[in-house]
Amino acid sequence: MERKEEMVLAIFVLLSWGSGFIEAGLQMGFYSSSCPQAEMVVRAEVNMALRNDVGFAAGLVRMQFHDCFVRGCDGSVLLDSTPTNKAEKDSPVNNPSLRGFEVIDRVKARLEAACKGTVSCADILAFAARDSIAFTGGFGYPVLGGRRDGRVSILSETFSNLPSPNSNLSQLTQSFANKGFSQDEMVTLSGAHTIGRAHCNTISNRLYNFSATNQQDPSLEPSLVTQLKQQCPQGNNDKSAVVPMNPRSSYTFDSSYYSNVLAMRGMFTSDEALLTDPMTANRVMMNAFDNSMWQNQFSRAMFKLSQLGVITGTDGEIRLNCRVIN
Repeated sequence: MERKEEMVLAIFVLLSWGSGFIEAGLQMGFYSSSCPQAEMVVRAEVNMALRNDVGFAAGLVRMQFHDCFVRGCDGSVLLDSTPTNKAEKDSPVNNPSLRGFEVIDRVKARLEAACKGTVSCADILAFAARDSIAFTGGFGYPVLGGRRDGRVSILSETFSNLPSPNSNLSQLTQSFANKGFSQDEMVTLSGAHTIGRAHCNTISNRLYNFSATNQQDPSLEPSLVTQLKQQCPQGNNDKSAVVPMNPRSSYTFDSSYYSNVLAMRGMFTSDEALLTDPMTANRVMMNAFDNSMWQNQFSRAMFKLSQLGVITGTDGEIRLNCRVIN
């Protein structure tokens, strides 16, 4: 699709949402004069990476979520640790589960060569997440530009800001409410688990010694438990061991995640927690049976997420290397 046609479509979507072309200090077409090829370069590099390993799609979407929920969408998740500071990316919440940093590095290198010191790492990540969703079959959505990069990344802040895969419904609801999202939006964004993978150490508690009365989590479908025990044997300490979040369509961005939850095949405790209240369970059912409705809601929620706690104007910086502050 030509750039002009994309802009017209983005404007139409924003108008249908009742959103403006300038939100939270961000704006549509932010780089149209300073680096007009910016979004095309991001898309080209993301598509190339996903053709080689489509698993990067889930990694980049998750990376944006984990960036925005800690200090806002400021690219802080991209910063490397230093001898005097452990950064967000090295938190056990993010390491080894986050992936795709090298994709962002390649995009940044190309943009620095074309438009030095112009395109922020935070914007690159926001564009890359959107393009990853579109590549795997999701609806594209407008992403405004103009984020600046933060200079601070602290490992310990991940624990208080990111919801755990073992969260119950009230914890999930509160975690998202803390960032300005409704319970409905929380259920909608949980659908990102339709692609990607889970590390065995994040689900082992559901398979072995779940409680004093149940060896395994009774909310997990028995045949899936058997399968997962083969893939994640008890006592296996291999942190790289993974299983697909959605075995039947691991690389397709659709609402089948919700069908899995209804069938007791949600991978995390937090997935099945969505069925523990009539209101959220009803939303799960609606999403399961109406892919287009969920896709539209997900796009709108991601548009909102991409504006969370952004740094704009002259605050922060435009990093020359996404891994280190200038």
